[in-house]
Amino acid sequence: MRHGKKTNHLGRKTAHRKSMLANMACSLIEHKRINTTVAKAKALKVFVEPLVTKSKEDTTHNRRLVFSKLRQKEAVAELFREVAPKVGDRPGGYTRVIKLGNRLGDNADMALIELVDYNETYNVDKPAKKKSTRRAGKKKTSDNVAEAPVEAESKQPDEKPAEEQSSDNKEEKKDE
Repeated sequence: MRHGKKTNHLGRKTAHRKSMLANMACSLIEHKRINTTVAKAKALKVFVEPLVTKSKEDTTHNRRLVFSKLRQKEAVAELFREVAPKVGDRPGGYTRVIKLGNRLGDNADMALIELVDYNETYNVDKPAKKKSTRRAGKKKTSDNVAEAPVEAESKQPDEKPAEEQSSDNKEEKKDE
């Protein structure tokens, strides 16, 4: 039974684990994405998301709480100045874990953990797709497509294409 086993200890003593997660969180805040193992990425996600939530409200108390976990003044400043305004409207889920496959040396499962709002490939603001309507009518058959280049070669540059001439003829007939 796994009663009371809430956190993954990652095979480390408490002090080592806390230091490692603090360093990884500082690297994540600085670089916006890092490569690590899947187990460490999941543990880091649990560690960093409450800190980002605290950074949304910039108070001295929240800064001190975050600093007690991260222990790097530059990382705290960047979290509150740059990251918090960008994720201010998001109600949680600030990080994304993408599995990458296995590491060559020891076959460990690797993952990329990143801050969601800093990924340009997923966050491209695409305009809403318009419903396109076909105004062409029927598609040209392969016979018509094959004849088109032959007609273009035989015509003089001053002459109009056959389609334009036929539309001009129709307009003249309507006028009469």
